[in-house]
Amino acid sequence: MTVREITSCLEQWAPLAYAEDFDNVGLLVGDLDQKIERAIVTHDAIEAVIDEAIKEKCTLIICFHPIIFQGLKRITNSTYVERAVAKAIKNDIAIYALHTALDVQLHGVNKGIADALQLSDRNVLVPSKGSLLKLNTYVPHTHLKNVQAALFAAGAGALGNYAECSFSSEGTGTFMPLEGSNAFVGEKGERHAEPETQLQVVVPKHCKSNVVGALQQTHPYETVAYELTVLENTRTDLGMGCIGKLPKPMAEKDFTQNLKDILGTPMFRHSSFLGKDIERVALLGGSGSFAIDAAKHQNADVFITADLKYHDFFKGENKILLIDAGHYESEQFTKKIIMEFLSKNFPNFAFISSKTDTNPVHYF
Repeated sequence: MTVREITSCLEQWAPLAYAEDFDNVGLLVGDLDQKIERAIVTHDAIEAVIDEAIKEKCTLIICFHPIIFQGLKRITNSTYVERAVAKAIKNDIAIYALHTALDVQLHGVNKGIADALQLSDRNVLVPSKGSLLKLNTYVPHTHLKNVQAALFAAGAGALGNYAECSFSSEGTGTFMPLEGSNAFVGEKGERHAEPETQLQVVVPKHCKSNVVGALQQTHPYETVAYELTVLENTRTDLGMGCIGKLPKPMAEKDFTQNLKDILGTPMFRHSSFLGKDIERVALLGGSGSFAIDAAKHQNADVFITADLKYHDFFKGENKILLIDAGHYESEQFTKKIIMEFLSKNFPNFAFISSKTDTNPVHYF
């Protein structure tokens, strides 16, 4: 098995195209063509995990958080990042990170807590912008069906619960083949008018390269005219956070105790109780203060996230209970979710779940 075979499958599940711009995802250390026999899955690829990988003879680490987040200007073993990267390189261990590419998936980071709370009617809390494109091109009538079928096969036309979405209108295209051209129709030096169909299709962002490639391969013209524009539409299955409904309403204190039991944490911070039942629950594992307003606008009774600052707790405005459950605690099910996906898709390959506790926060 190669690193590429495993990461290609991961990228169909959590396409890197949807990761946040600030993030650093994908293969961080190693070679895509590197042969591997065992891989280890972890939350953080810190030095202790590298040691564990060496002990277990794993030459690929699949992690949630990227160990290289900001640019490295030197590797001198002077920081925990440099030590981990240097040891991985020395021992031919590849490191691959998912982070926000998985964050934005409904089946991603928030799934573990949502499942434990038995949330139904789940939707994305903050839909990703720029996730849908529109391809506009012009095709001679004789090749319309072939081009259209190729675009759909490459992933174009997907919109919500619909597939093969497109729009077409008839018109006439003109062009003059010049010297050196190899025109599909028309004579060199003469303007040619060709009956054409204007074809427009929706393109999920991660399918862009495949769709453009399919267009160029099946379109009969030597030079294909097309444009791609970003749509305002958002996908209901793609974005940060999750919101859903409990099986039945719960008193605030009962809900918070249940959440503590699920997360296995001795404590967490929260805003003032409001004296009302909890039914609609918003989640955003990791740092999520930016989504407080979205949770309020969607009428959530509680918003569970992490890394809230002092003044963030005021933003509840006595309309919503805010819970800071801890960064690691709110993301702790991610490793299990990744393991389940890999085991299902590679049942005969050795994936190991790291036993190293990478949570840097402790409670006294």
